[in-house]
Amino acid sequence: MTTAASSPAYRRLSVEQRRVQLIDAALSLFAHRSPKDVSLDDVAEAAGVSRPLVYRYFPGGKVQLYEAALGSAADELKLCFAEPQHGPLTERLASALDRYLAFVDTHDAGFSALLQGGSVVETSRTSATVDGVRRAAAEQVLLHLGMTDSAGPRLRMMVRTWISAVEAASLIWLDEGKQPPLPELRAWLVDHFMALLIATATTDPRTAAGTREALALESADGAAGALARRVVPVLADAAHLL
Repeated sequence: MTTAASSPAYRRLSVEQRRVQLIDAALSLFAHRSPKDVSLDDVAEAAGVSRPLVYRYFPGGKVQLYEAALGSAADELKLCFAEPQHGPLTERLASALDRYLAFVDTHDAGFSALLQGGSVVETSRTSATVDGVRRAAAEQVLLHLGMTDSAGPRLRMMVRTWISAVEAASLIWLDEGKQPPLPELRAWLVDHFMALLIATATTDPRTAAGTREALALESADGAAGALARRVVPVLADAAHLL
């Protein structure tokens, strides 16, 4: 009776629903363990299905399942920097970073494997997926600057450098026991972006124009104003360089 009652559960899910269920189960495991330490038996157990069923949906085994799970995580990460195009730039970046860092926090030790492709099942497709996340994030940042079409190579390099810094800081944050607190990390990353942007604007006229427009939307009591007040005393101490 138990077998007869449980078997329809497999038929209640469509092909796509079952596939999503298995991907979600894999992601829940990858969130706290490297993919090399997760077996298909682990995924089957987490999903409450049999190992042959996992193979039915992912005949390529763990590599195919990992690629699908990475693609799902990538889709979520790409949305992190999608923010309405209004308000101060620093507030938009802070909101985007809150979502990004929440993903890092939720996926914990699996973040490196999911985003960096740092596992034994890394393939050319996973590398392309990860690079796609970085490029999508960079394009969103340029959109916030209103410079998706006018950005020159220096600004594009600066934005992609910052995206890489966000990744690196996230990994270091995990390695340091999630310290400093997330709000402090987010604020520091926003400051980092503004500092890089202003430095780039000093040698790139197109970036300078976009930076002036962005700063015009900032308020004295906002993140940019607070950064300016902290920077002025430092520059005053270096007046002999002027």
